[in-house]
Formats: sequence, structure tokens, C-alpha cells
Amino acid sequence: MSTAASVAAGWRRLSQGELDVVLTAHERFVAGKPGGKRASLRFVDLSGLDLTGRNLVDADFSGAIFDGARMIKVNLERGTLFGCDLRGADLRGAILRRADLRGSCLRGANLSLADLTQADFREGQIAIPNRRRGLDMLTHETRAGDLDSVNLSGATLDGSQLNGSSACAADFSDCSMRGAKLAGANLKDANLSGALLEGADIAGANLEGANLLGAVLSGVDISATRLSRANLAGVLRDPSDEAIERAAVLAEFVRANQRWCETGGKEGSPGRFDGEDLRPLERSLKGAKLTAASFKGACLVGLNLSGAALQGANFEGADLRGVCLVGADLRGARFIAANMSKADVRRAVLSPLPLGGGRFAPVNLTGARLRFLRAEGAELAGAVFDEADLQGADFTDAKLPQTSWRAAKLTNVAGLDLSEAA
Repeated sequence: MSTAASVAAGWRRLSQGELDVVLTAHERFVAGKPGGKRASLRFVDLSGLDLTGRNLVDADFSGAIFDGARMIKVNLERGTLFGCDLRGADLRGAILRRADLRGSCLRGANLSLADLTQADFREGQIAIPNRRRGLDMLTHETRAGDLDSVNLSGATLDGSQLNGSSACAADFSDCSMRGAKLAGANLKDANLSGALLEGADIAGANLEGANLLGAVLSGVDISATRLSRANLAGVLRDPSDEAIERAAVLAEFVRANQRWCETGGKEGSPGRFDGEDLRPLERSLKGAKLTAASFKGACLVGLNLSGAALQGANFEGADLRGVCLVGADLRGARFIAANMSKADVRRAVLSPLPLGGGRFAPVNLTGARLRFLRAEGAELAGAVFDEADLQGADFTDAKLPQTSWRAAKLTNVAGLDLSEAA
């Protein structure tokens, strides 16, 4: 909607200066400072204005127009965006956890790397101001959430409510959508390549012509989904019966590896998990001692290995999408050609492993797929990222001295200063 049309329809147009006053007062309100006031900007026209980086937790923008607004990394957690027009808005990296987006239009918006955990995009009844009598006379119309052609690459939509919404030709590539509600949604021609859809509800959804190349569909019932012309190549489904039966054996390998670590190599042995599907182990790997274990070509999608001791472990060619390695000890680990899209290595240690005699083994991530990797605060001294795909990765506050980035793909990488890394 153009500015002229919005004014005629009853939306009040705000200037950047007027908006800044309201946003500053709201930030003081959130911080508990004197002079604070919760922002309530209902049915206002904010087209093209700048809200970048502002803290707008719990703010109310019901029915507002953000057409083409700049909203990079804005914090709208629990924000009310009911019935908003966000067409063409730049919301890259925005925080919209538990936001109310019912009936909103996000057509053509950029929400790459946004956090939309438990956001609500369902149908909503929108109040439309009368052209002549403004808010004194409202008409109502019911609208489904409109996400057609939206860019959600690398975003997080875990537990989000998208039932009945329209997302034709939307980009959900490498998106995390665990437990998302997509019943009856229109995802025709959408790009869901590499998306993590564990436990998602897609009953009655239209996925005709959608690209699901390499998507994770474990725990997903596709029997009532329209999938004609959809690309399902490389889709990862539930663990096989054989993998489930192997779980007890693999659990014993884990225990033997822990004994080997705890006895200084006198008992047990390093685990050999090459080619195995470890998903049936679920959360039993959290904090495990798996030094020198081998996971070559193994499937660890979505597993929780936070705090694990994995010094010298070999993950060459392994599938580690969405894996949690927060705070893990990964000194000297090998991730050559591994897939770690949407993996979380925040505060993990990926520095060289001492081998004795003045020798060290650096962490090797050559050729790894590291799209949208979360590496904030990680220790990465000396790590090798040669030829790795790091699109959308975040290295904010990470330690990166003496790292190697030869031929690496560094599109939209955050927190990386190569002058310091070299």
C-alpha cells in the first residue's frame, strides 16, 4: 500500500523523528527506566522507516504498515504485529519469538536468519479503518497469513503456527521448522531444501512443485500432503528398524569410550560409529566423553552433544545438521566435507589439540557445509575453513586468530574480521 493510499484509508503517517521518540520511550520502559512508555502504534504508516536493532519487546503495532521498512535485527519478541503489512520489509536476523503475526502480509520480505520460534502466522480478522470516518468506523475482513515469495533462508520457525497460511514460492532453505504447524498451508513451489522439519504437521498442505532436496522429515506424516512434482531427493526420514535395533550396541560403544577416557586408555576403547545412524540415541550423548571417536559418514542430525568431550574426533562426511555442540571440547576434531548447516557451536572449543613434541592438530573444516552456523563466542584459533560454505554463519565474539579461509564462501557472514583472523 502506498503512503498516499494509507493516508486516505485512515492510517496516520509517522516521520522518522516521531517514530524514534516512541521507540526510545519503549526501550526505557523495557529497561525499567524513568520516562518509559510501552509503544502502541496501531494503524500507523511506517513505510520505509528505520527500526534497525531497536528493542521492541512486547510492543503493539497492530494493523501498522511497514512496507519497505528497515528492521534488521530488531527485537520484537512477543510483539503484536496482527494484520500488519510487512511487504518488502528487511527483517534479516530479527527476533520475533512468540510474535503475533496473524493475518499479516510478509510478501517479498527478507527474514533470512530471523528467529520466529513459536510465532503465530495463522488466519486473523483484520479491522480496516473507514476512508472517511477513520477508526470510528471499522470494517472487518478475514485474512490468512501471507508469506508468498518471502525469504526465510536459515531462519528458525520451531513450533511456529503456519496452519492455513500461504507461502507460495517462499524460500525456507536450511530453515529450522521443528514441530511447526503447517496443516493446510499452501507451499506450492516453495524451496525447502535442507530444511529441518522434524515432527512438523503438514497434513493437507500443498507442496506441489516444492523443492525438498535433502530436507529432514523424521516424524512427519506425508500421507495427506499434496506432493506432485515435488523434489524429494535425499530426504531424511525416520531411523530404520535396523538403526533402532543397533541403538543398544552403539550405547555400549559410548560407554566403552567413556571408560577409555576415564582410565587413561587402560580400559575400553574409542568408539567407532562410522556410517551409523545415531539418532535413536537421542539425548544420551549430551556431555559424553567421546575423545578420539570416529563418526565418519554418520548421521547425527538434531542430536544434543552439548558439553561433550570430542577431542580428536573424526566427523569426516558426517551429517551434523542442527546438532547442538554448545560448550563442547572439539580440539583437533576433523569435519572435512561434513554438513553442519544450522549447527550450534556457541562457546565450544575448536582450537588445536596438543600431540606432544611441540606438534598440534588444528580443527579441520575443509569443504564443510556450515551454512547458518552459530559460532558466537567459540574458540576457533587455527581452525581451517578452506573451501567451506559459510553463508549466513555468525562468529560474533568468536576467537579467530590464525584461521584459514582459502576459497571459503563468506556470503552474509556476521562477526568476521579477516584482518584479525589471518
